[in-house]
Amino acid sequence: MKTIISLFLLCGAFLSAEAQRTLSLDSCRALALHNNKQINVSKLKQDMAMNIRKAAKTKYLPKVDAAGGYQYFSESISLLSKDEKNQLNNLGTNAATLAGGSLSSMVTGLVQQGVIPASVAQQISGVIGQLGTPMATAGNQIGNSIVKSLETDTHNIWGGAIMVRQPIFMGGAITAINNIAKINENLAANDADYKTQSTLYDIDQAYWLVVSLKQKQLLANSYLNLVKKLNSDVQKMIKEGIATHADGLRVNVKVNEAEMQVTQVDDGLILSKMMLCQLCGIPMEDNITLTDENSDGLNLDMSQQTDKVADKETASSNRPELRMLQNGIEISEQATKLVRAEYLPHVLLTGGYLVSNPNIYNSFEKKFAGTWNVGVMVQVPVWTWFESSYKIRASKLATSMAQMELCDTKEKIYLQITQSQFKVKEAHKKLTMARKNIKSAEENLRCANLGFREGIMETTDVMTAQTAWQQAQSQKIDAEVDVKLSLVNLQKALGVLRY
Repeated sequence: MKTIISLFLLCGAFLSAEAQRTLSLDSCRALALHNNKQINVSKLKQDMAMNIRKAAKTKYLPKVDAAGGYQYFSESISLLSKDEKNQLNNLGTNAATLAGGSLSSMVTGLVQQGVIPASVAQQISGVIGQLGTPMATAGNQIGNSIVKSLETDTHNIWGGAIMVRQPIFMGGAITAINNIAKINENLAANDADYKTQSTLYDIDQAYWLVVSLKQKQLLANSYLNLVKKLNSDVQKMIKEGIATHADGLRVNVKVNEAEMQVTQVDDGLILSKMMLCQLCGIPMEDNITLTDENSDGLNLDMSQQTDKVADKETASSNRPELRMLQNGIEISEQATKLVRAEYLPHVLLTGGYLVSNPNIYNSFEKKFAGTWNVGVMVQVPVWTWFESSYKIRASKLATSMAQMELCDTKEKIYLQITQSQFKVKEAHKKLTMARKNIKSAEENLRCANLGFREGIMETTDVMTAQTAWQQAQSQKIDAEVDVKLSLVNLQKALGVLRY
């Protein structure tokens, strides 16, 4: 319902830019809340904090990454060393040489023992020489084929992988990060509430300042008319010889002073309206009229006294400044947990699928093929030279500082609430006294005018009565506005200034 009313107020406020715009306190508040840039920034901060909180929740979930690529290598992967390749390529030659040498030594030994004659030995050596060449060639071919079969064409390598990472235990870091994100979201909301209350407070101050100056403008004009009327009467009396020129000069001085007061009030009213327009977010040159500025009084119900003592404890939950400081303490506590988690064991579950071409699992076959893998990664800090203790201690000290600042701010706010309560009571007393003074000043002015017309009072007596009447009226205006502003101050001190 409040939203619908605000929309109607905004629509009504924007109608007819060239015509005079009449604004109530509620419409000024609605315009300010809609157009204030700081409040709009706070709303954006709230959206940002919400997205950060959602992002923090994803840290509980597994992360899936995919990677792929191509690489050219100037050299291929070799399963054999150069010496092994050389030996295999000369396998037949080496075998034939070794076998021929062994048989020749054996035949020579048999000849020396007289087992076989030299002619037979010569024939055997010839046969061995004839068989050695084919055997060497065949052996070399076999060795060469083995070398070729063990070669890998790995100049061009294609690869790809899908990797899965699931945190199992991170020392409480993920929980702390999520808690910080939630607290930060509350902090953004409290900041928006603080700026909203500050905007409403500024609007109320500016609104009632305009009303006060408008009332004083009317009073200044009324006072000017009074002294002009007195000046006219004195001039007539001077012509009749009843009053002196000195009386006329004294009245002229009062007329000039009254005109100067009107000029000053007019200038102040224009500037205050420009300031109100700026706070409302509308052009400062707009011609605005406030609903309360032309009323005879502010319709204050004096029966509604704020004698009851405001509950100061509720200010702890209502004042956005205290809530923001409490958020700071909570964030500092979670930051300590985050520092501690950095030095606790971390357990991570990993898995994935790896594919490559050539296929390293099947003799570097020129096909895409892969394999699944799963594993557990554990990280345990062993020795950090007490770095963790120092950091945790520093973080706890930061928390203690934030708590002390919160206590100090609470005491100041309680003092502010008490002061605001006294101001409210004082404003009501001033208004009661001002209303009584009005009656006395009006009666005094009536008697002075009557006595002046009867010739039993001097012009100075009338001017004194007029001045007293003006002061009484001005004090009444100030007292009425003070009642309004003191209530606004108390609401802001209690943190209940709402629209």
